[in-house]
Amino acid sequence: MPFKRSSAKRQAQPGRAFPRAILPTNRVWRRSLPSSRHTDRLGRTIGSVLEGGESLALSGALGAGKTVLVRGIAAGLGAPPDAVSSPTFVLLHEYRGRLPLAHLDLYRLGSRKEAETIGLEDYLSGATVVAVEWADKAPGILPDDRLEMELRHQTVQSRSIRFTATGPSSVALLARIKHSTMLRNRRSPSRRPRRKLKGNSSR
Repeated sequence: MPFKRSSAKRQAQPGRAFPRAILPTNRVWRRSLPSSRHTDRLGRTIGSVLEGGESLALSGALGAGKTVLVRGIAAGLGAPPDAVSSPTFVLLHEYRGRLPLAHLDLYRLGSRKEAETIGLEDYLSGATVVAVEWADKAPGILPDDRLEMELRHQTVQSRSIRFTATGPSSVALLARIKHSTMLRNRRSPSRRPRRKLKGNSSR
């Protein structure tokens, strides 16, 4: 099937994160991820609030946690997380859960023309959720309305993530992610050790 080029106006150089602009606060959200467990947990939160048809554009250096995040998203959708791996050589994997998930990795992409032969357009309609790693290597491959997620190294263990919503559907998705994260944090407050009282505790 011929590939239709997206009409997105944003451009990026291969291997670099999407260009930044000053956006309303409801379109941008930053989080600190102290460990891969937190990255997985965030992915599960994202997966749990997906409604179908969303486009997720992941960028970041090698080892930044893109595949870990997608694994969490798959788990949040009810797909077996252990089945998720970076589709570096196949380019595209599909997982079945509450919603179908198409997972692409463009790291070894040779050219924009090669991206056009993947058949991504077949997944950009209906209920399929599309998650693309190294999406910044092929700007315009995803629809104008997408949720961009840039992961960065902070320390050996910790990462940071920057969400950017580029349209009304992704703005709504980002709002659901923030709301669900807030609710989970309320249900799981950090436990602090109790301070022992001096003297007779029976008084």
